[in-house]
Amino acid sequence: MSDLATIPQFLDRNARDFGASAAYREKEFGIWQEWSWSDAKAEIEEMAMGLIDLGLEIGEHVAVIGRNRPQLYMAMVAAQCAGGIPVPLYQDAVGEEIAYVLGHCHAKFVIAGDQEQVDKVLEVQDRITGLRHMIYLDGRGLRKYDHGHLSSMETLRERGRGADRAEMDRRRAQQTGATTCVMLYTSGTTGKPKGVVLSHDNIVATSKASSEFDGLRQTDEVLAYLPMAWVGDFIFSIGQAMVTGFTVNCPESADTIMHDLREIGPTYYFAPPRVFEGQLTNVMIRMEDASALKKRMFDYFMSHAKRVGPRLLDGEPVGTMDRLKYRLGEFLVYGPLKNTLGLSRIRVGYTAGEAIGPELFDFYRSIGINLKQLYGQTEASVFITQQKDHEVRSDTVGTPTPGVEIRIDDNGEVFYRSPGTFQEYYQNPESTASTKDPEGWVATGDAGFIEPDTGHLRIIDRAKDVGKLASGAMFAPKYVENKLKFFPEIYEAVVFGNGRDRCVAFVNIDLTAVGNWAERNNIAYASYQELSQHPRVLDTIQSHVEAVNESVAADEMLSGCQIHRFLVLHKQLDADDEEMTRTQKVKRRTIEEKYADLIDALYAGKDEIYTETEVTYEDGRKGKIRATLDLRDAKVVPVEAKTLEQVVEAAE
Repeated sequence: MSDLATIPQFLDRNARDFGASAAYREKEFGIWQEWSWSDAKAEIEEMAMGLIDLGLEIGEHVAVIGRNRPQLYMAMVAAQCAGGIPVPLYQDAVGEEIAYVLGHCHAKFVIAGDQEQVDKVLEVQDRITGLRHMIYLDGRGLRKYDHGHLSSMETLRERGRGADRAEMDRRRAQQTGATTCVMLYTSGTTGKPKGVVLSHDNIVATSKASSEFDGLRQTDEVLAYLPMAWVGDFIFSIGQAMVTGFTVNCPESADTIMHDLREIGPTYYFAPPRVFEGQLTNVMIRMEDASALKKRMFDYFMSHAKRVGPRLLDGEPVGTMDRLKYRLGEFLVYGPLKNTLGLSRIRVGYTAGEAIGPELFDFYRSIGINLKQLYGQTEASVFITQQKDHEVRSDTVGTPTPGVEIRIDDNGEVFYRSPGTFQEYYQNPESTASTKDPEGWVATGDAGFIEPDTGHLRIIDRAKDVGKLASGAMFAPKYVENKLKFFPEIYEAVVFGNGRDRCVAFVNIDLTAVGNWAERNNIAYASYQELSQHPRVLDTIQSHVEAVNESVAADEMLSGCQIHRFLVLHKQLDADDEEMTRTQKVKRRTIEEKYADLIDALYAGKDEIYTETEVTYEDGRKGKIRATLDLRDAKVVPVEAKTLEQVVEAAE
């Protein structure tokens, strides 16, 4: 394997060694379609030769946009085989976002999943210079379109079948590990997204190290359902898939993911905290609707699992009676629950993207799912740290992935150096220089520290978000927000308090969970806005806030982050309103500016406030939501919080 340096070379290896094994599966019209590695290689080479015949030059960018489909993954590898550079985009990106990325990378070709994506590109094509051709996968609704610069994937492949493969072979022979493999755009939390240039060396080295770390193998199965524009999906569904030869399964649609997950039963699974939160919310909703006997049985065995499950996973000593009770719980509760979630066969599960609440993390491990945390970013080709089996904790993100070095700067910011370190930000030398120094050390933007006794990295929060309260105590909002989101009724939370004498919070309710509760209790409501301000809903949220305050009070470093006042927002935070990124990360600065009047009202001690908020509808139209919000006090636990310096000093 050591002589293989590029993704196309691994494709050749897989077709030779695993030719008849499944490379991709996709559920379409209720039936699983399968491509062997030999099938995949043939289709990829036809696409590549078709692109060359259409005029793709070495080093040109090929944008790919659509939902997770085998042909789109193959199209990215085809672009590499043709000497091009794939640039995946978020499928839910709006016209403005698409125009920016296509314009910034000077894309010459676009490969689109369906009519919706074609229309979005056509809408902004007058603002994009140099775009030569667009290829679509699903032709429904496109028959009467002008096909002068538009063609189907089948037409592209036919073109490739009639072309001379010598030019493709020549281009591939020129490629080395230093050749650019992919360009991925950052989520743009603090500004315009940046194009992160990653080489084959970056992707291959990281994929090898992370796969060996967890013993991934050719027989593993993964479900590819996360955005293809996200670096994690690229590593899992292309990098690691090519290096190990395992099978990538694509769901039929976003609505069938949970059903498809149960059918596939993946052995290797990744999900950001948001997905795990949603799965747990659905479980809790179902239990609320269950009979009293089932509810008591669930609560009884889950209480036991919380105490015993993680210890069993970590190989720690557990008494005979506790083991027997856990086995009974596995038969009655944990097994059926894992089967419902589609997680029965998981050998290795990971979560990352943002910090996961410890209660949420412990829930999954308690029922026997080997869920671990990794820490990474686009600029690192994902992996910076991983958690070893039997060294899994909810409050750290593990130790460095093999080949990665970590250091903590004087101001507490985490730096790393690794084989996965990106080459540059495309056409942005200033940002490249400010992020990566001449010795290869990369600033993560996250604050944390390495535990002296274990070597585990503990991330506190984004460095720009970590601050101090007026008392000098540490302010780390994400820690509290994750605890709030453990409750099924809370979808999102944003905590404020930097430089202030106390913390306040915005809360978004989870419409699925709260709507189900309202239905059970015969509470009528006409909108999200009305339900969010219902007195009983506010009472429930207040009880959760106060429960979190009790939990936060037990952390000597962050006990000052208890929430003194809160409100429930009248609308969900939305990427279309620029309140969140496409990866569902809160744009904290935007929210602070947009809702400054609500924050001021919380600190001023007001009981209610009238507000008007501009929103973007699905069809792009703008409108306003008007509401009067209730502002509430929450009970806090009197404690004296320590500073980070005091905690680290005590640990040493």
